[in-house]
Amino acid sequence: MILTGLIALAWQWDQPVPWGQSITAMNLGKIKLSQLRALVAISNTQNFSEAALELNLSQSTISHSIAALESELGVVLVNRGRHGATLTPLGETICTKSQQMLQNLDDIGQLASQSRGVDGGQVRVAAFRSMASNVLPGAIAKLHTTYPNIQVTITEMDELRDFQQALLEGKIDICAAELLPEDSFDSLTIIHDPCIGLLPPNCPIDTSHLTWEHLYEYPLITSVHSSCTQKLIHTLQKAVPAVDLAYRVRTDSTIVGMVRQGLGIGLLHRLSAYPVPQDVRVVKLPFHICRTLGVSWPKDALLSPTVYAFLDVFKTLQAEAYPTAG
Repeated sequence: MILTGLIALAWQWDQPVPWGQSITAMNLGKIKLSQLRALVAISNTQNFSEAALELNLSQSTISHSIAALESELGVVLVNRGRHGATLTPLGETICTKSQQMLQNLDDIGQLASQSRGVDGGQVRVAAFRSMASNVLPGAIAKLHTTYPNIQVTITEMDELRDFQQALLEGKIDICAAELLPEDSFDSLTIIHDPCIGLLPPNCPIDTSHLTWEHLYEYPLITSVHSSCTQKLIHTLQKAVPAVDLAYRVRTDSTIVGMVRQGLGIGLLHRLSAYPVPQDVRVVKLPFHICRTLGVSWPKDALLSPTVYAFLDVFKTLQAEAYPTAG
């Protein structure tokens, strides 16, 4: 009697049922996405031949897929009849789960497609604080006029060695800072940013061009970061006698605030001081120091189209759009 039942069940599935099949014997790794798509198609059409047309497959392929799925699960999913095919109650439940799985797969493909293309995806940028405040917002706004779904994340850094390490470790895609060494990085120049002096309100100095005597006479305030002040400090130390610094401060806005309080003359790059308060005067220094700012990325890096789209935005930016020393 057991043998008779097995034969009947095998006939219904259009495929032999493995002897000794049980839940514990199931190998779900054998289940194919094509089998789940066939089940969903039958649910939609209630007919093997129409399901085959929907999937652009032969009817025998659909029949074999359903039979193999039922065989592996050890249950009946489809009631077959002369007038079509309908899912069993369990088949309906499994079909719903199958639709969810197939939708998740489509979502994965969409995410990957967005990452490869420019309809979405993400660009990871590390930047000087001055670049993050004064350059990147305009660049992102311009990017979003064409590609509104691209996400840009910004991490502020101060030292060039940190930018280099983050790029080489793949933690960021590009950096917006002083240009990195050309032997290891490709770069795109955006702006030449000169070093300037900031005079406190009511400062008696009546000139737009400081002299070395002014630098000896007044306390000087500058940045603590070597990326911003290495050339400046070297120049001051080479003077005879060497020029001393009264304050070295971490944050650019703090330097500007100290100047406004009359604590000394600020020495920093123009973009770092921008926007300059109305009661603070910008003056030229008795020497010329200028840093070249732009975006850099590792040589031979496999950049995504999303990153290239952002780089194209920077190519359209003009230096005169940003503050320069007058």
